[in-house]
Amino acid sequence: MILPVFQDLVKPQWRAVLEELKLSGGLPVSELAGRTGVSYMAAKQHCEELKKIGYLDRSRVPRTVVGRPEIFYSLSAKADALFPQAGADFTLDLLEGLKALFGENAPDKLFFQHFQKQQEKWQPLIFKERTVGEKADKLASLRGKEGCVVRCVADPEGGLRIEEFHNPLQRVFERYPRVVAMEQRMIEQLLGARVTRRGLPGGRSGQPRVVFEVAAAENP
Repeated sequence: MILPVFQDLVKPQWRAVLEELKLSGGLPVSELAGRTGVSYMAAKQHCEELKKIGYLDRSRVPRTVVGRPEIFYSLSAKADALFPQAGADFTLDLLEGLKALFGENAPDKLFFQHFQKQQEKWQPLIFKERTVGEKADKLASLRGKEGCVVRCVADPEGGLRIEEFHNPLQRVFERYPRVVAMEQRMIEQLLGARVTRRGLPGGRSGQPRVVFEVAAAENP
């Protein structure tokens, strides 16, 4: 999940904290300790060390039961550099240059070609899977190799969905929102199912999160 260049430099305990906070959007110390399998004091110490060097923000949230507010940690803006990016500034500059040379629709044509090629590359791998759930798992795995922080979830209440907590192209999508529909269409064709895309906040830290919900009628 964290860029390979940092994995050998970051302590395993810090990696566990950073990755859990990335997936959750932020957690109180008590819950973070449970998820990482360490004591409350150990979790707090790791968080304080990461906060000291600028990778975490700290706040307090009221307890659900009587007592003092709980300490809450979330990733800071500096932590973004630990996760895969797609050279967003460089990419956006290139796309603006492309528009100047070939017209306003040139970036959209380029993105269409990109997703078409990506679909052609992934289709044989996903086609081998039997059920929609297995296909969604495979797709999540393939997107993970492209630098996304993603997981596939199936539960009775929420149905089948792909949850994406980080996408290296997020800033590009924000500038070119029509590309979002192209990506969604590619996912639908790969899964052979109708998909609804929802953008959600990632918790108190406000980190964006995208959920691709597979139509209930299509679930295995």
